[in-house]
Amino acid sequence: MELFRDPSWYLIVVTIIDTAIRVLAVVIVPRNRRPTAGMAWLLAIFFLPVPGLLLFLLIGNPRLPRHRRRRQEQINQYIREAREYLERGSLRPNEPTWFTSLVRMNRELGAMPLTGDNGARLIREYDRSLAEMAAAIRAAREYVHVEFYILKSDAATDDFFRALEEVRERGIPVRVLLDHWANLSKPHHRRTLKRLDAMGAEWRFALPIQPLRGRWQRPDLRNHRKILVVDGVIAFVGSQNITDASYNLRSNIRRGLQWVDLMVRLDGPIVSSVNAVFLSDWFSEAAEVPEGIDLKEMEAGSGDLDCQIVPSGPGFEVENNLRLFLGLLYAAQRKIIMVSPYFVPDEALLLAVTAATKRGLQVELFVSEEGDQAVVYHAQRSYYEALLRAGVRIWLYPKPFILHTKGVTIDDEVAVIGSSNMDMRSFGLNLEITLLVRGEEFVQQMREVEAEYRELSRELTLEEWLEQPLRSTVLDNLARLTSSLQ
Repeated sequence: MELFRDPSWYLIVVTIIDTAIRVLAVVIVPRNRRPTAGMAWLLAIFFLPVPGLLLFLLIGNPRLPRHRRRRQEQINQYIREAREYLERGSLRPNEPTWFTSLVRMNRELGAMPLTGDNGARLIREYDRSLAEMAAAIRAAREYVHVEFYILKSDAATDDFFRALEEVRERGIPVRVLLDHWANLSKPHHRRTLKRLDAMGAEWRFALPIQPLRGRWQRPDLRNHRKILVVDGVIAFVGSQNITDASYNLRSNIRRGLQWVDLMVRLDGPIVSSVNAVFLSDWFSEAAEVPEGIDLKEMEAGSGDLDCQIVPSGPGFEVENNLRLFLGLLYAAQRKIIMVSPYFVPDEALLLAVTAATKRGLQVELFVSEEGDQAVVYHAQRSYYEALLRAGVRIWLYPKPFILHTKGVTIDDEVAVIGSSNMDMRSFGLNLEITLLVRGEEFVQQMREVEAEYRELSRELTLEEWLEQPLRSTVLDNLARLTSSLQ
């Protein structure tokens, strides 16, 4: 017993534990992980062994739990089987060779097939988007599928919820998916659930964190998709959540923050692909597929656009959305315009962007002047100097607005829009949905939005950026390190 009273004994035990943690970290952490992410985790564990280890155990595994991965395998099989009858419509002629190979890559990674004869119309105004979705819901005859990262019953969304209530009164099924953690931490959570229950909607939490019920995974894995499907005929996808433009948060209201988003209304065969993503997510949470939904019946839409839906997330083997962005950036011949509220690229994406300017392309990036998430905002700023030196034009959308739109246009023929940011969280941790569109008419719609953003924004110059104080540079670089902890 005298041995345990000797203070040096505790020092020996602590040293052994500390050494064991470091040795095990070197063996376990880098496995199947990006070098930058592995190095960031090793630094965290080596500098703070016990806290670093606890953090790694909490959020160090980017994969879904085993039972959810098995269910995801069933979903992927469902998607593969659905491709045979989702590939519909007449495709536009003379597609570039690179576009054909890009579509093939998407399909190999788990995306839906390319479909033709689709209509796609952008909706810029926040309130108008909510109004158009409510109008589409009221016209429902068979069912309504709602899936949003954040879904709140408040003054701004009251008409959206009243539309759901009206169709339920007519006996039409309403199925709702909402992310658990994102909604739990926002105002009006209980009110929203009570309203869904009162109307008789079937609803489920997406990726619920309920350990007492056996539902647990890495807590920051999130379902970030934004989807509305009505009767399998009309669909909406994009960046906007169903909530007030301030997100009802006191800090946002105090700062006057308002979100700026972009949604797209779809009709034609592509709606079946959007619906297939919803149904796969519904199966993932409810362990069943609703009866009476036929993805095979779909008429031509109001346009002749070629469209492909690319789902992505931790249930897939690789980062589908990142590979889509990389393929587009390397295929571009004249112009690349990117809009992303959170631009935190990995090495491959940063190289693709800077290589584009060296190839003589016009490259522009739209971001917010003010951020709503401090760590991500500062991590994003840490890339500005490299981008500016490479020749990328950076446009700062004015505060107090948060430019939340997520889209990329390539030359004058191809564009993507959806829920995916161009950051490592969207690439590896979030379930996202991205729409790939080929058609000059749609790109022109995107160009009009970009022109509006450009007129409202101011351009950040390298000279201005180099004048920032040292403390800002240090803070930005520290945030950049934390962004790699995946």
